[in-house]
Amino acid sequence: PTFPHEVVGFSGGAKYIFPGISGADMINATHWLGALAGVVGTIGIKDTPVRAMIHAAAARLNTPITLAALIVEGHDLAGLVIGDVYDAWNAAADLSAQRHIRWVETPFKRVLSWAPAMYDELWTAAKAMYKLEPAVAVGGEVIIYAPHLDVVSHVHGKYIYEIGYHILPYFLTDWERFKHVPLGVLAHSTHVRGSGVMENGKEKANVRVVLASKVSPEDCARLNLGYLDPADVDVESWKDREDEGILYVPRAGEILFRKIPAA
Repeated sequence: PTFPHEVVGFSGGAKYIFPGISGADMINATHWLGALAGVVGTIGIKDTPVRAMIHAAAARLNTPITLAALIVEGHDLAGLVIGDVYDAWNAAADLSAQRHIRWVETPFKRVLSWAPAMYDELWTAAKAMYKLEPAVAVGGEVIIYAPHLDVVSHVHGKYIYEIGYHILPYFLTDWERFKHVPLGVLAHSTHVRGSGVMENGKEKANVRVVLASKVSPEDCARLNLGYLDPADVDVESWKDREDEGILYVPRAGEILFRKIPAA
């Protein structure tokens, strides 16, 4: 299905081939390019550097490609577009933008973003951050609420625990130290930690990211994430407080929240 996507802008289309069934080199290259562009400058935007790269790669294929693009809401079908891989994806992305993006006038100060159980590791549950960061005020906070979750990543956990979660400039200013890490893992780290700057050699993220899960306080500190005991979260107290700058998202990971751009 087609959704707003943190690396490419909108999922689907030729992405099923590049990097979908490609090797690690293509996966790492596309995800690192997406990290350089940043989540806020990518997610929910059709024309992105990674999408241009994917289409350039697909143009080198001699075999025609027909795409059946689904747009879904929950378990329901909201749209189906069949046709040329470029045209069908373009139409699907337009419909996804209508169905899957919620525009807000004022950014939120605090967000409780509930990652459903289908995300069984932080590698995927992090969508609860990606889909909210564009609607969070500088200095705000996103709590990834995933009481079921006890794994960061089965495949990439070793590297993630080594480097932690940091903003992009943190890695770029000390590249020799991190250049051995797969680019896809570095990209994931920056996507989770969000935007920010380095000031006087110190990391200054725009948003505080807190994990409320079975991951221990010690591990959260090692990962450079805040910790909250999920047992201390009173979900009811988060509801219906948007006028206060507080947002509760009950099934995070699919709907993108973005602030309306200034005129």
